[in-house]
Amino acid sequence: MTTITPCLWFDGRVQEAIDFYSSLFPDSELLSASRYPEGSPGQAGDIMVATFRILGQEIMIINGGPQYPLTPAVSLCVGTRGQQETDRLWDALVDGGEPSQCGWLTDKFGLSWQIVPAELGELMSGPDPERSQRVMQAMLGMSRIDVAGLLAAAEG
Repeated sequence: MTTITPCLWFDGRVQEAIDFYSSLFPDSELLSASRYPEGSPGQAGDIMVATFRILGQEIMIINGGPQYPLTPAVSLCVGTRGQQETDRLWDALVDGGEPSQCGWLTDKFGLSWQIVPAELGELMSGPDPERSQRVMQAMLGMSRIDVAGLLAAAEG
């Protein structure tokens, strides 16, 4: 079976990242890990390459060094339902990182995330373009997505 697995290039702290992400999402587990041997370019015993699953999605991490830093050009988008789940994930992931706008943040490892409540897509779709525009304008002014603010914008 052919599969696609996102592969993230990290500069250290791979085990810490896997443990942290796995603590936030159900259906998470380390699937495989190979470690740097003695005499290799990496620190002996540190994870070199690992594959893990979070929320059912397999992700590979390479502990490759500083040559290719993570950027917001690649992000993991998490669909949530309701403000409580949005806040739980946002708060955990932004701790030690940086908030951005429109539901985006960069975590303490440098990985970019989008925390997007399903209500955003639901409120932006539909036959009323003015309603969609109000919701989009409200979202553009937000860092963390505020579902109540989106609902208020939708109602005008």
